Amino acid sequence: MGPVLKGYLQLTRPANLPTAAADILAGLAIAGLVSSLGQEPSASNLLLDCLFLICASVLLYAGGVVLNDYFDAEIDRLERPERPIPSGLIKPGSAAFFGFSLLFLGVVFAFLVGTLSGVIALVLACSIVLYDAVSNKNVFFGPLNMGICRGLNLILGISVMGSIAQWKLAIIPLIYIFAITLISRGEVHGNNRKHLIWAGILYAIVVFGVLINVPNQLTDAWQVLPFLGLFAFSVYLPLFRAYRNNSAELIRKAVISGVLGLVILDASWAAGFGVWWYGLLVLLLLPLSMALSKLFAVT
Repeated sequence: MGPVLKGYLQLTRPANLPTAAADILAGLAIAGLVSSLGQEPSASNLLLDCLFLICASVLLYAGGVVLNDYFDAEIDRLERPERPIPSGLIKPGSAAFFGFSLLFLGVVFAFLVGTLSGVIALVLACSIVLYDAVSNKNVFFGPLNMGICRGLNLILGISVMGSIAQWKLAIIPLIYIFAITLISRGEVHGNNRKHLIWAGILYAIVVFGVLINVPNQLTDAWQVLPFLGLFAFSVYLPLFRAYRNNSAELIRKAVISGVLGLVILDASWAAGFGVWWYGLLVLLLLPLSMALSKLFAVT
């Protein structure tokens, strides 16, 4: 692989992309697709729509992180000079064109599913640009904006059936991403114990929020508990270590665990609104993310 091609891949943060696909898979379960596939006469069309939405989500996420590096190029020259843009490997103009092209293609794929999905993707793309260009410097609106983006991504998956009646569930990933973004405020200089405490509280709200929203508490809650237990372990252990030794390195590891934990969170949704084996199917994206995280930066 040539250095320029690898540079473009680095800009898209490949290790994070399976988490975007996991959001869609979770949204499909919330929409009731898993339980209706055998009953729908147009099951093949639905599967194609699912594929289009996964492509849309991955492209939108990739475009967002590319543009994030474009808009943060000056900061990265000081804090992360090894990144493709500040190192001179990728020209800023080329990165911007690449990022906006990915966003455009993501919106196109969503419109192939339907007008509702396309509009949601368009709003998501605008929210991504707003975060990258404006709000990410703000300690409150940055995390909120990023959380809205992740919530919209879940809603994009829910839209596969042409309705978003369960849109309120997007509040859960919003809270979760708000927590991760708070933690990330210290991944360069450290010293963010107050943010870590708030993140721990928000994590607890996320776990409780998933559990109480399982449709059939008496029959399906048991399917969710193993996934939520794994989720809690994977995010709280590095958070505790980062609090005990408040160094930039451990904070960065807590951020990475939080990002990869999105797959486990989505697997919890998938098990609660679908079936346990569908949750395991979503969980298979985790080792893929972990493998890619050894080759490409997550943050």
